[in-house]
Amino acid sequence: MSNQTSDRKAPESRTVSSGPGGAADAAAPAAADAPALTLSRRRLLGTVGAAGAAGLVVGGAGGAIADAAVRGDAPAALTSVGATEIPFRAERVKHQAGITNPLQASGHIVAFDLAPDADRKAAAALLRRWSRTAEELMAGRTPDADTAVALDAGPSSLSVTFGLGHSFFDRTGLQKRRPVQLDPLPDFSADELDPKRSNGDLWIQIGADDALVAFHALRALQKDAAGGARLRWQMSGFNRTPGATARPMTARNLMGQIDGTNNPQPAEKDFDERIFVGRDADQEWMRGGSYAVVRRIRMLLDDWEKRSVHQQEKIIGRRKDNGAPLTGGSETTPMDLDKNAADGLPVIPADAHARIAAPESNQGAALLRRPFSYHDGFRDDGAPDAGLLFICWQADPLRAFTQLQRKLDRGDALSPFLRHEASGLYAVPPAATSGGYVGQPLLEG
Repeated sequence: MSNQTSDRKAPESRTVSSGPGGAADAAAPAAADAPALTLSRRRLLGTVGAAGAAGLVVGGAGGAIADAAVRGDAPAALTSVGATEIPFRAERVKHQAGITNPLQASGHIVAFDLAPDADRKAAAALLRRWSRTAEELMAGRTPDADTAVALDAGPSSLSVTFGLGHSFFDRTGLQKRRPVQLDPLPDFSADELDPKRSNGDLWIQIGADDALVAFHALRALQKDAAGGARLRWQMSGFNRTPGATARPMTARNLMGQIDGTNNPQPAEKDFDERIFVGRDADQEWMRGGSYAVVRRIRMLLDDWEKRSVHQQEKIIGRRKDNGAPLTGGSETTPMDLDKNAADGLPVIPADAHARIAAPESNQGAALLRRPFSYHDGFRDDGAPDAGLLFICWQADPLRAFTQLQRKLDRGDALSPFLRHEASGLYAVPPAATSGGYVGQPLLEG
């Protein structure tokens, strides 16, 4: 699992967009502190419906609720999790959503293959439909022929991200415009990949802080694909719900480890250089975009949980309770990779996951991890079919993911507890401009 526990992601706080670069705390409980929001028809109807339902359920108390609403001091609707909106268009954000935004509680990743008779024009029409639908849904608006699954909800931090696989360029006759960074990933010794759940012409990442909102987006986009593309595979995942912890903190994975400590941060001066394609890229249409590596990594939880906490910490190189390196300090304290114990051996073992994946062990190579956990029931032997939908972002997969994974593949103490079962690599163009669609400069350039 490339850089599984040694990357720091943004805290699990949530913000409400207030224009380019602006944000307000989405968790503020007081209506007076909440930003002004434009209520869509979907959200307005949902607010009215919720109030009506409350009056019916409480019976005799309904008069008190109605009186509070008349006085104007009733709780305001959609001022926290549901109100959070992530921008879709390039006028408000340079990059596609779902890359630097905080992790959402519910997610889906899905791949499609273009229909057998689809060509470049058909691919453009599909991405145009998808972009239009994504913009509507991310703003909390209802698209045409809506299923009403999320009728009562606001945007709920919904993000929709579109990517193009290696085979997309063959299908559309655009091989000469395919970036070299999209060359297939090498084989790794730990791979047990299922080709039916890997790759794909087109890839979509969906995230939201409400499971119905996330499913609604998945269903709407799948319907949009009818006739233009066929579903190849789909996977669903989850993260901790906003507000579930007393303070914002790095999330834990299904092994119980704090997962994402050293993620690159947007405030770092070389963040864009590491994560996003620069202006000097050979393929102009990818400038400002990024590359997503996607891996379904099953965790052998029964075997892992048989190890003592001390053994687990040695395997990872960090404390389980607070994520601090074994060399001391807090979660964010830098690891002292040169520190030895009384027996002369390194405090952080030579094969510890955190040591092998650390940027200082890899010529500064780093990637932005943004995963979801998953649980797909139980296997025939009773073991949980559970683990990580690993998604990482970088400007160049060869210099980031491939370099790190090769090193982990050679001697990571965590590898015996993991199985890499599916894989994909996708070029993710920058955000669509006003009136345009994702990938337009490629398909119409």
